[in-house]
Amino acid sequence: MKLYHANGSPNARRVRILIAEKGIEVELLPVDLGTREQNSEAYRAINPRSVVPTLVLDDGTAIGEASTIMRYLDDAHPTPSLYGTTAAEKAVVAMWERRMEIEGFAAVMEGVRNNAPGLKGRALSGPHGYDQIPELVERSRQRVVNFYNDLDAQLSRSTFVAGNTFSAADITALVTLDFATKAFSMPIPESHDALKRWHDAVSARASTSA
Repeated sequence: MKLYHANGSPNARRVRILIAEKGIEVELLPVDLGTREQNSEAYRAINPRSVVPTLVLDDGTAIGEASTIMRYLDDAHPTPSLYGTTAAEKAVVAMWERRMEIEGFAAVMEGVRNNAPGLKGRALSGPHGYDQIPELVERSRQRVVNFYNDLDAQLSRSTFVAGNTFSAADITALVTLDFATKAFSMPIPESHDALKRWHDAVSARASTSA
């Protein structure tokens, strides 16, 4: 298998962490986002959406979208499972990972893409150009504040995001927090003890440096 990725892509990092957690052998092929290599004819032949990551299987099948790639890899290499083993566990993990994406990751991405000077005309990822809407940035910040509050409350009741076991939901949440801190200048609030405890513990895992 081959994974087309970029070190600066938070979505690609989600996939790399899962790969490291599961010990899967995957060839990593970098895509230079700085030179817009993702928009090249060669890469668009692999992923018409012009985004990373993309997983290419041994038979040439190309799979895009980080959450889908993660789920495929977990299904194809089920031990250890990062999406649960019973129907109930799978549903709970899927629910929490979806919340991490919608309430956290998407909020940060919206704020960054509508604020960064280098993304003018590229407010939405993908093959089409969209103008930035600066007015969305403040709303994005409020969304992140609410995300932090809600996640801190969840982690005051639970060791990990989706329960007492590390899962794909923790991967998406960790990447979201690190992305918000680095790209959106919104670190974890000092008052959020449960969230800080969780972040310190999860960040110490060897896979997070992938």
